[in-house]
Amino acid sequence: MPIAAPRLLAAVLLAIALSACSARYQTPVAVGGDDDHAVCQSRGYAVGSPEYVACRKDRDVQRNAATARADRRQRDLGEYMLNHPERP
Repeated sequence: MPIAAPRLLAAVLLAIALSACSARYQTPVAVGGDDDHAVCQSRGYAVGSPEYVACRKDRDVQRNAATARADRRQRDLGEYMLNHPERP
């Protein structure tokens, strides 16, 4: 069974690589909660009111900005690694 160890190692490395890829596209938690409806209601805004709509839009803007920042940081890191192969 000496061949089983390299196969197991390859399977573990593949699982780690795939889990990293799936985690890459998760939404950053920079908005302070997942449920926009609950957050806006907890601030006292009635569903359908102009304040509630503005709250939901603000949270969308914050989430999109956090995603854009995370994407930009990832892209900058990739470019840095390409331009500086001598540094880990």
